Amino acid sequence: MCGRFTITVPYEELLLRYYIDEDTNTNYEPSYNAAPMQYIPAVVKGSNGNRLGSLRWGLVPSWAKEDKIASKMINARAETITEKPSFNRLIASRRCIIPADGFYEWQQRTKSKQPFRIILKDEGIFSFAGLYDMWMDPNGNRLATCTIITTAPNSLMADIHHRMPVILRNEDEAEWLDRDHADVPALMQLLRPYDSNEMRAYPVSSEVGNVRNNDAKLLEEVKPADLL
Repeated sequence: MCGRFTITVPYEELLLRYYIDEDTNTNYEPSYNAAPMQYIPAVVKGSNGNRLGSLRWGLVPSWAKEDKIASKMINARAETITEKPSFNRLIASRRCIIPADGFYEWQQRTKSKQPFRIILKDEGIFSFAGLYDMWMDPNGNRLATCTIITTAPNSLMADIHHRMPVILRNEDEAEWLDRDHADVPALMQLLRPYDSNEMRAYPVSSEVGNVRNNDAKLLEEVKPADLL
């Protein structure tokens, strides 16, 4: 699964990275420990180009009776998206990108679990493939939510965890965001493990396990817990 990630770059860098001309997200703040049920930055394709906004992490399907389901919908398995009622209609029409510059995963060790931060070797921004939906409560209040798609691990991630988030290749991002693109089999071909040769992982402090911790110290490399 993917349950924590980082997006620490300045707002202006996000606008440049995703070719966004319009200032649409004044609430953006860098996060060193983004977690489910928080509002996270997301890119969607608007009528006048890409737009950057905020979505709450944890999908609430438009047909849900209540929003409590969100905590169970932070990820969508690529292999079963077309089979699940919560996701199958979204793949053709409500796709988004979740910008990140790293994500955390926990490796099971002899005595404990060791958290790792996984980044690109060039330490740049990358794009999680996501889906979003709009939900309305009985009072008419709208809630925009999202989920991050996961897939089988690449060779780097296989040593840490049995799943990894789908990271889109740069050249596939425009296709994923294209609102006029509804060829589901073609879109499904984009949901594959990212090239492990372009990634690296390093151990970080167990403090990342507490969602209240959110500062740059979480990014620092540490010795694995069972080697201390």
